[in-house]
This record gives sequence, C-alpha cells and structure tokens, in this order.
Amino acid sequence: MSTYKTQAGSKTGWRHDFRMNKWLYLLAVPVVVYFVVFNYIPMGGLLMAFENFKPQRGLFGSEWVGLKHFIDFFTGPNFWQLLRNTLAISMLGLFVSFPLSIIFALLLNEINLTPFKKAVQTISYMPYFISLVVICGLVTEFCSSQGVITDFLVTVFGIQRENLLTNPSYFWAIYIISDLWQNLGYSSIIFVAAITSASTELHEAAALDGASRLQRVMHVTVPCIMPTIVTMLILKCGTILGVGFEKILLLGTPSSMRCSPVCSVRYSLPLPGTLYPGRTSSWQSL
Repeated sequence: MSTYKTQAGSKTGWRHDFRMNKWLYLLAVPVVVYFVVFNYIPMGGLLMAFENFKPQRGLFGSEWVGLKHFIDFFTGPNFWQLLRNTLAISMLGLFVSFPLSIIFALLLNEINLTPFKKAVQTISYMPYFISLVVICGLVTEFCSSQGVITDFLVTVFGIQRENLLTNPSYFWAIYIISDLWQNLGYSSIIFVAAITSASTELHEAAALDGASRLQRVMHVTVPCIMPTIVTMLILKCGTILGVGFEKILLLGTPSSMRCSPVCSVRYSLPLPGTLYPGRTSSWQSL
C-alpha cells in the first residue's frame, strides 16, 4: 500500500501508521509469536491423521494412507459410544455449568459487604489454579469407598457403600460436579466484569419505581449482560466435541468404560479401535 496525502496534507498509509504506533505494534509482537508458535506451527502435526505414522520415519517419511483412519474411526464398533459420551458430557456442562456461572456472578454482584465478596471470589477462583492431577486425586479420594462424599451419600440417601468411580451411573455426575467446582469461579469472571458496566442510572430508576432487588436483576442487570451471555454461549457451543481426554483418563476406571471414553481419548486399555489423538481431533475441528 503506497502512502498518499489527504486533503489536510497529512500522510497516511501503513508505513506512517507503523511509525506513529510502533510501540503498540511492539506490544503485539509477543501475542503474535505465541499464536504462531503454539497454534499455527503445530497444525503441521495434523498430517499424522492421514499417515501410518511411524516415529522412526518422521512426519514426512511415514506412509500416506489418506482417509483410512477416519473411515476406521467412523465405522468402528465404539464410535457411537464415544460420540454419545462426548455429547452427553458436553451438553451437561453446557446446561449446568454455564448457567450456574452466570447465577454465581449475579449473586456476587448483590453482595454489599466488600471484604466478604472478595473472600468468596478468591476462594472460588483458587481451584482453577490447582493442577488437574491434584483435582482428580482429591476426587478419587473423596469418592472412594471410605471417602467423605461416599460417607455422606450412604448416611443421607442410604446408597450402597462402594467406590463411586467404579459405578458407570455416577461417572457423568462426578465429572460435571468436579468440573463445576474447579471452574465455576473462573468462568464467572467475564460476567462479573460485564455486570460492572451496567448503568447505575437504570438501577436507580428501577428502585425509584418500586422494583425489588430480584426485579432489578431480572429486568436491568440481565439485559445489560445479555450480549456477553450470547457471545460466551456461541463460543461454548463451538467446543461441544472438545471434551479433553486428560480428566477422563485420570478419573476413568475399567468398570466405568461404558460412560467414560470420549472422542479425544487415546485408548490406554486393550479395547478395539485404538487411535492416535490427532486422528480424532482432526474430525472434531471439522
């Protein structure tokens, strides 16, 4: 793009813009480098999905097999089970975790005692920064036959004492609740930020009209953050097939294999249909 002069006589164009905003472009360099190194360069590894990949031959020396792995995956005996588990866990997370993060942000906004509000926020954010291995270790301990959660359920509901993770009927619930515990506070940050931008004049006008706190939340706060909610919902829907395999492998047991494997899992157990993660992540991205 060549530079040119406007009616006022000032130069414009990308060279002039770069000279005027060079420090802003310099700030953007780490972000660009991050995405190039960790997002664009690794995309070359998707070639493994179309090859009979052999580590000793390398990425470009392995035999090219085209869509063979995809056909094997879609026609495999475990495909529908994997798809069901993936969609079930994702939809449960969408219908449970997403609304609760909004409700949690609304409740935080209604707390007037600042020290208590900050304490609740800090405590709710902490599990997100704990390693997933530690989280799954705690869940495994709590759900063991002598664990705290098992003792509570036996005492209150009279269920049979057992390791809850070995019962396929409980696996989805344990996965969703543990995920909610770990990510509830962190997921609500963007909604808390959106609520702070809501107009105080609207709240004051609603209060003068006699609206209760609940009515002000439903008719003032929620409409103000609705664009944020819609945007986050769209982004959340884009990851429906992106259930991570790490937590599945850490919590899954041979007894819960009916409900635990998802599409992104590389089988670590002797089941038919063993796949490389790249072959499943490729079709998920489509």
